[in-house]
Amino acid sequence: MDTANIARLLKPFIRLDEMRLAAISKYIDLLLKWNARINLTAIRASEEIVERHFGESFFAAMHILAQGPVTTAIDLGSGAGFPGVPFALVAPEVEVTLIESNQKKSTFLKELIYVLGLRNVKVFSGRAEGYSQSTDVVMLRAVEKFGEVLPLALRLVSVGGSLALLIGTAQVELAKSLLLEVRWQEPVVIPSGHSRVLLVGTRMVKVE
Repeated sequence: MDTANIARLLKPFIRLDEMRLAAISKYIDLLLKWNARINLTAIRASEEIVERHFGESFFAAMHILAQGPVTTAIDLGSGAGFPGVPFALVAPEVEVTLIESNQKKSTFLKELIYVLGLRNVKVFSGRAEGYSQSTDVVMLRAVEKFGEVLPLALRLVSVGGSLALLIGTAQVELAKSLLLEVRWQEPVVIPSGHSRVLLVGTRMVKVE
């Protein structure tokens, strides 16, 4: 897809320079190539990939970055790299770790990082239980076994750090009920028309 079309489709979410638009074009080409072999996304149309995957990811990134400085971030269950890689594209000063236990998907992510020349992204090819470093922000999007993964995600958030969930509106109350030690903000509607929201919470100090 050419960069002019990408810019047009992303207009409701973000405005990017030509370098980042060109990176997205390469990303889409590689994603579609790999998607013919392994299931990275159910969405096959390039325009819908831009709007649904990139638009949502960039929207979340800009909202998170506007709330304060971020040094490190984790995309848990990264899959095809959303939202972690778009986050890294707009925040080259942030060290982003993509946690992905599926070996084929993690191999795709490593090739993607190489093709895009991203120096601030690394892949952890294992389960969240095996990752020990805490971080400023943990992001979750389209993760299976949502209720089981949330406590694992919170364990990776530094005290005072943020947990950012890209979820359907129906999952908001479940998230709040599962993580009582998080101070939640009001969910922000993502401008995609698919009943999706960004729910951000701050991990509070536990009272012993």
